[in-house]
Amino acid sequence: MEALSNGDASSLDELVLRYQAPLLGFFYRALAGHRATAADLVQDTFIRVLRTRSYRPGRPFRPWLFAIAANVLRSHRHAATRVPSSAGDELLDAAVDPRPGPEASAADAAFTRQVGAAIASLPEEYRVTLLLRFGADLSLAEIAATLEVPLGTVKSRLFEGTRRLRELLGNLA
Repeated sequence: MEALSNGDASSLDELVLRYQAPLLGFFYRALAGHRATAADLVQDTFIRVLRTRSYRPGRPFRPWLFAIAANVLRSHRHAATRVPSSAGDELLDAAVDPRPGPEASAADAAFTRQVGAAIASLPEEYRVTLLLRFGADLSLAEIAATLEVPLGTVKSRLFEGTRRLRELLGNLA
């Protein structure tokens, strides 16, 4: 990121190669399997990385990147609640390959949908914290830095989020 900030455009390729898959997984899980939208949000995240000037050299890049991703997701959800889906979006969703991605193919499709729906129904602070921990595999310290909250808050959100998720899923597991 420091090289990119100093004008080395080729360093963006390295960032995309390294972080595209983890970001796609994060958004894919957050959007309950909407792969096309997840890919769009990955692209939006990298566009914001290019436009933002808030990166400070020496700061860990991964938490900073996922903070941007969490904000992109929050903006997407906010926009989705204000603007009804257009017919074009429905056609695009219908044209997307309906087969599950590599992560979801190992699990039963019905169970995966139920888990996705349960995660989506959680309040945002629990949903994002769980997705950063288990979807993006960030450490607790990285999550705290990403969300700009104390480590204790991350721990309590993980505890409460998993408790609520377990309650929502009931006997499915």
